Amino acid sequence: MAEAVARALDGGLTPGDHLLVQAGTGTGKSLAYLVPSLLNDQRVVVATATLALQHQLVERDIPRLVETLPEGVDASYAVLKGRSNYACLHRIREGVPDDQGTLVDVPEGSLGAKVLELRAWAEKEAETGGSGERDAAPRHTDREWRQVSVGHRDCLGAAKCPFGQECFVELAREEAHRSHLIVTNHSLLAIDAIEGVPMIPEYDAVVIDEAHELVARVTQAATDELAPSDVDRASRRSRRFVDGSEADDLGDAGDALAAAMAECEPGRFDRVPEVLADALVLVRDAARACLSAYPREKDDTEGDAGRQQARGSVQEVFTIAERMAAGSDSDVLWLSERTDRQPARLHVAPLEVRGPMRDKLLADKTVVFTSATLKLGGDFSAVATSFGLGDDDYTGLDVGSPFDYAKQAILYVARHLPPPGRDGLGPAQLDEIVELVDAAQGRTLGLFSSRRAAEIAAEEVRRRLPHLTTLAQGDAQLPELAKQFVGDPHTCLFGTLSLWQGLDVPGETCQLVLIDRIPFPRPDDPLMSARARAADQSGRNGFMEVSATHAALLLAQGSGRLIRTTTDRGVVAVLDPRLVTARYGGFLRASLAPMWSTTDPEVVRKALTRLAEG
Repeated sequence: MAEAVARALDGGLTPGDHLLVQAGTGTGKSLAYLVPSLLNDQRVVVATATLALQHQLVERDIPRLVETLPEGVDASYAVLKGRSNYACLHRIREGVPDDQGTLVDVPEGSLGAKVLELRAWAEKEAETGGSGERDAAPRHTDREWRQVSVGHRDCLGAAKCPFGQECFVELAREEAHRSHLIVTNHSLLAIDAIEGVPMIPEYDAVVIDEAHELVARVTQAATDELAPSDVDRASRRSRRFVDGSEADDLGDAGDALAAAMAECEPGRFDRVPEVLADALVLVRDAARACLSAYPREKDDTEGDAGRQQARGSVQEVFTIAERMAAGSDSDVLWLSERTDRQPARLHVAPLEVRGPMRDKLLADKTVVFTSATLKLGGDFSAVATSFGLGDDDYTGLDVGSPFDYAKQAILYVARHLPPPGRDGLGPAQLDEIVELVDAAQGRTLGLFSSRRAAEIAAEEVRRRLPHLTTLAQGDAQLPELAKQFVGDPHTCLFGTLSLWQGLDVPGETCQLVLIDRIPFPRPDDPLMSARARAADQSGRNGFMEVSATHAALLLAQGSGRLIRTTTDRGVVAVLDPRLVTARYGGFLRASLAPMWSTTDPEVVRKALTRLAEG
């Protein structure tokens, strides 16, 4: 892999300049791209999907590697994250704007106490040359962190901010400008390369790790949301700075949007209802008028933070309303359902991202894509297509795995069970779960299609196997649950999609991975259904291109939780007979590691019992 990456960075690959590498757990893929990246004369950007991998690269892999490099090699490296991942010294020293745009010093109660602790930490970081990164901060919640950080729209900019010389973000960018290797995330890469907002210094090549996540992260970075409360907040903040009626008019437009949304059914809009289209135009025009009514900024260098941040909130409302009102065929618009925790919101996302990725990222940069999961259905074409690559645009390389899956793992498909229904887990599935968990004596990671299914399964196992410890997602924070799961082998951990990735539990802790059903996207998922329909209308197979590809990635990731070292043994049990009975089952099975497979429940229970008895 290292040799292939080196050839790609030197432009020596054929037929295309881009490289796709599937490298399983335990192959050391991070070193395989870091070594040639550091030895190459060009500046290379490494982009990850998760902060956990970013942390591993910066705190462990790169420092160890730098120690081994010969003299004369430029081993400088830097980390770049989104602005909200750094503490903001202006917000810390001047306060947070309230709904009227007034800067408030410290909130009341326990929130205020935590904010004071975070402020003290940030000041110490500034004094000692620290990074000001969220990862290094004292323990806190998202709400507490928002009191000491800003997004890009609320930032005054280095030129106007009185603390611009000390700004953690600006210092991180300056370090990146001086560095040979830059580590960042998929979202920042997408904003820089695809949306054209300069976030990363000029670079020559990109390595994208966790590349199976790239399309989702790029989509996420290009998705906008709007709710009447956003319009109302922008209106209230503007009243201090706008003398005319424009701020009040914006508030009225927000009320019209709320009324229009109340008349619409949740879901995707193939054609935007007239009442909603009119309301979006009203919001757009009112926001434009409000922006024009803001007085010209003073010519001083500090500016007015409250005014700038209030104006920024109006600008954001205008930009999103304008995009939604345009009704572009390249966008998908939908209304989410109101819940107890969240009001209804409008969402707009790109129908597809491969065109922008092809035109703006792949056109003039060499890109190396790598992940443990890139071959779906046995080849790279499905994933390559989603990146905007044609068959002649890339070289594919599967470097294999150090694991002997045929000897270490069993893939069990419960063929005798009925296909899963809309009502979730039935008695037959619950009986199967209990029997498998009992044979394994715990040691089970249950990956379910919904939170409700995970809770029902956990309740049943607790009732029928009370001697085992059964944990469900939501019982505690994920790190705490993982710690309990690793600490006692006679434990089960049941949860949803967030458990599928990033959970690393080698050894006897996890000898059974349960998957309740093939993880197809929900039929009413607005974006996935729109993408499938667009593929069908273009003469392609929307189900295979969108739904089956999505399910294959998640199945591969989920089943990959089982074997993490060369000594691990166990069973992946899929309780969905369609994996062996449906026509698309072969595509899904070919996307998994080459485990020994069976549909015989007796064989599997005996294997689990032998493993548990050790």
